[in-house]
Amino acid sequence: MTTTKQRIFPVRRNYNKWVANQTLEDFALRFTAKSARRWSAKRVALTALGTISFLALEAIGGVITLNYGIVNAIAAIAAVTVVIFLLGIPISYHAARYGVDIDLLTRGAGFGYLGSTLTSLIYATFTFIFFALEAAIMAMALEVLFNVPLTLGYVISSLVVIPIVTHGFTYISRFQVWTQPLWIILQLTPFIFILFQDPDSLPRWLAFDNTIVGPQGFDLLLFGAATTVMFSLVAQIGEQVDYLRFIPEAQPGKRLRWWTAVLAGGPGWIIIGALKALAGSLLAVLALHHGLATELAQEPMHMYLVGFSHVTTHPATWMALAGIFVVLSQLKINVTNAYAGSIAWSNFFSRLTHSHPGRVVWLLFNVMIALVLMEIGIYRAFEVILANYAMVAMAWIGALVADLVINKPLGLSPRHIEFKRAYLYDINPVGFGAMLLATAVALAARAGLWGDTAAALASFLALLTAFICAPTIAWLTKGRYYIARPPEPQMVLQGQACIICEHHFDSEDMAFCPAYNAPICSLCCSLDARCNDACKQHATFQEQLMDWLGTLLPNRILKHFNSRMGHFASLLMLVTLVIAGFLILVFYQLPTLSMEVEALMATTLAKIFAIFVIVSGVVAWLFVLASESRVVAHEESHRQTRMLLEEIDAHEKTDRELQKAKELAEAANQAKSRYLTSLSHELRSPLNAAFGYAQLLEHDDTIPPERRKAVAIIRRSTEHLSDLIEGLLEISKIEAGRLELYRNQVRVSALIDEIVAMFRLQAQEKGIDFTFTSEGRIPEWVITDEKRLRQILINLLSNAIKFTNHGQVSLNFRYRNQVAEFTIHDTGVGIEEEDIQRIFKPFERVRKPGVPIANGTGLGLTITKLLTDIMGGDLQVVSTPGSGSEFRLSVMLSSIEPLELVRSPSQIVKGYKGERRTLLVIDDDPSHRGLISDMLTPLGFTLLEAPDGITSLPLANHSQPDLILLDIAMPHTDGWQTARLLRQQGFQGPIVMLSANARESQLNALGEGLHNDYLIKPFKQGALLDTLARQLQLQWQHQANTLSSAATVLDRPATFSLTDSMSGSTTVSTTMPTHIEASLREEMLALADIGHLSGLRSCLSTAQVDGRISPSLSEELESALDRFNFHQISHLLKKSL
Repeated sequence: MTTTKQRIFPVRRNYNKWVANQTLEDFALRFTAKSARRWSAKRVALTALGTISFLALEAIGGVITLNYGIVNAIAAIAAVTVVIFLLGIPISYHAARYGVDIDLLTRGAGFGYLGSTLTSLIYATFTFIFFALEAAIMAMALEVLFNVPLTLGYVISSLVVIPIVTHGFTYISRFQVWTQPLWIILQLTPFIFILFQDPDSLPRWLAFDNTIVGPQGFDLLLFGAATTVMFSLVAQIGEQVDYLRFIPEAQPGKRLRWWTAVLAGGPGWIIIGALKALAGSLLAVLALHHGLATELAQEPMHMYLVGFSHVTTHPATWMALAGIFVVLSQLKINVTNAYAGSIAWSNFFSRLTHSHPGRVVWLLFNVMIALVLMEIGIYRAFEVILANYAMVAMAWIGALVADLVINKPLGLSPRHIEFKRAYLYDINPVGFGAMLLATAVALAARAGLWGDTAAALASFLALLTAFICAPTIAWLTKGRYYIARPPEPQMVLQGQACIICEHHFDSEDMAFCPAYNAPICSLCCSLDARCNDACKQHATFQEQLMDWLGTLLPNRILKHFNSRMGHFASLLMLVTLVIAGFLILVFYQLPTLSMEVEALMATTLAKIFAIFVIVSGVVAWLFVLASESRVVAHEESHRQTRMLLEEIDAHEKTDRELQKAKELAEAANQAKSRYLTSLSHELRSPLNAAFGYAQLLEHDDTIPPERRKAVAIIRRSTEHLSDLIEGLLEISKIEAGRLELYRNQVRVSALIDEIVAMFRLQAQEKGIDFTFTSEGRIPEWVITDEKRLRQILINLLSNAIKFTNHGQVSLNFRYRNQVAEFTIHDTGVGIEEEDIQRIFKPFERVRKPGVPIANGTGLGLTITKLLTDIMGGDLQVVSTPGSGSEFRLSVMLSSIEPLELVRSPSQIVKGYKGERRTLLVIDDDPSHRGLISDMLTPLGFTLLEAPDGITSLPLANHSQPDLILLDIAMPHTDGWQTARLLRQQGFQGPIVMLSANARESQLNALGEGLHNDYLIKPFKQGALLDTLARQLQLQWQHQANTLSSAATVLDRPATFSLTDSMSGSTTVSTTMPTHIEASLREEMLALADIGHLSGLRSCLSTAQVDGRISPSLSEELESALDRFNFHQISHLLKKSL
């Protein structure tokens, strides 16, 4: 059975303005963009070095000197300096190279996605502890200087850093760089004066050891205790790399400068920090020498009050100097503490809650925690706090560095830093396990489990354990928990936007999400709560835990762990341990009490513990039930979704097959359209000559009267063939969706006259009457697409005659308010109500008993309806089965006065008024050039001919014709290229394009203004004359029509006339055939069945001479023969019985 992977519909995440603004956000949860590393390496290093201003270093130096002696203090400072410097080198290098902060570095260096959550908490704890210590020192300075109460001083010291830290590295960098010179001056000044004014202070400081701990000097236990306090500073490297990630990438030839900046801004801080700790040791001894109590001598404010007292004897001055220095120092370090804490909390809570309100929110959160710690008096117990914190910090940093310097070079872990959730296991036992083991060993040692020496050296044990466990676990697990799935190549993600937030990021910050089936940025990936880590198999914490337990426990026991009771017991045990730990901490924090009171407190806390356990049990059970319900609902949702996706996949497969079939059909249709277009072009070119000369011959007085009828037949046949070709192109255009409308000046009376004359003959052949009536006036000229309007009327009238076997067909015209209404009424078979909508559908033909079978494609009314809609008209149908139908066409025909000089179609042009005009004909076909010359030379035009575009250029330049007739389809240089060259050459006269492609090509050059008009081959002589009159402003001269009645009868039968009166009507009646001999009829029927045209003409001619056929029937048969309509001939002969 195949399964369909679930896809999640992406919902765009709109971050609030704090998160969206990277100046505020400062890439708190993501890779530091390369575009954001716009500061120089020197500027970043100086900003990072601004953190060394913190006076906790002096406080620590003073405390360990006063408590453990100068020898042990100096030895501890030296040892810790070397260790922290060495640990800081690989951390700084990788953070600067990969553009990641300490949390992202920890993720990819052995801790896993959720494993680094614990280190984020450790790091965040470091930041708010030291923020509280430094702010407390600043509050003491405010109390000494301005008598500000400590409580208020804590608030001021906390809130003052927020405006600087909100804007991240941008504002912090400016603040650190601008204040650095003043801070250095204030830092060095008191020591310079002390050395000059009190040279004995150094010997006293070095001799201080003898007065405290006796003559033994160095003591391993005291040294270990001092290093434990100092090692709490090891997490400071995290604050350094939070800045170093902004260092630009190393450039060729500048690597020494890059390394210098990395070492100075990274591990280099501890060098200056060691000097500050020694300075604090000196000042503490000096303060004691000046009579200060031990508690005050180890406070930085009082230390520097003593120091600046050597600079000036004026109390207010040295108090001001000391106050300014302390406040400035604490501001410089606390902006870093607050900044680092905001990043750490952002990482911590984003993974637990899958939400991120912004780094600024966690900045405020971090400051508030520090403020609470200050209010409860953290400074009074900071030595104990730092000593306990050092165990955890050393285990963390040790495991991190062990992975960087041991596992990666040995190939036990990937060489790059992978920090994105999409590719990481939740827990990597290498770093996370090593840290837990190292912390456990260090805390056990500090608790005295292995003696006093191990307790004193617990920090070193934490570091050593981490360095041993990290590569050992990596070797045992074969490094399988570093990468949950292989990352996609960066080139795949390059330039892609995140599917969720729709922003673009560097490829290093992007991952491919199978759940969304699209790229996703690291922040959106971290915050997504809907994917359930579908991209990784057995990579979540719960799955990892069950896998690990499965290796330790048999399946029958493991099965209970994953049951409802197992979940309940595990949750209750966890909550119980937390409650027990909290109550035990409360008990041991109580002051010394009598045994009775102590027993009472123990009993009370035990009762409270029992109550909490009962309540926790109820809450845990409800939580387990709710969790199970959620899991069941989630699984059902997934099952339904999978089924739906399988169905969607099946539909997509069907759609693909249908699309393929559609494409094949469209390709075939396009091939057909191309074939029709090509065929029409090939037919139009020779047809143009035939049609043109037929028009000339028809108006030639030298043609004998008996031949004029044949010429008229030739002209009408070629015109009919042209219409057939146009019909083929019409179908092609409709199918290709390229139907166009044109605005023409139309003489309505001439159009109606032509249509009525056309259908008179058809009605006569079927033996039905045809009438035309007009209600009101007929406008002389209107604006419309003449061709489309004619096509609509022809289709409607053809259908009416086709389905009417007796009675009549009538056409009524009414014109009112610029709207013309054509009503076609017939007495045919009619249309059923349910079939009225069907008749307008493609290829639909109503076939019912009693309805005559009519040949056709079934597209006539479809095209009619389509054209009506395109022209903005309306077509209504009213029909009664058995009585007939009525089609009412309403279309806008705007009445106008002719805008141009118009040639009368009923008059023959013999010339034009004015000076003689010169025309240039450019066509590669000599027959077409000859045709145009024969048409126009008799009218007084001077005709110049060119066989191609290149030849025409010098001819046009020399003769300067009044107008150019230019064929489009020419070899080598086509018509459009020639027109462009003529315009570039300076020809400004009108250019009329000639084409057999029915305006297909002229659309491409309309915007260039190359031509003024166009004609489609084969063109009527009248259309050519109208175009010349329009472009050259000609006024034609006409002659009286001298054609014989033979041609006239064919074009305008004497039995028909169109009246333009308010209520007049014209009725065309037909006379049915009356006589033909039976033998002649049978002979002619046989000839009609085999299509013997010449035989039919011979029989008919002989019968007319012999009087064997009536004149009316003879005339009808002659008309059918002229149109090669053998079916009509058979019909007429059969009805003549």
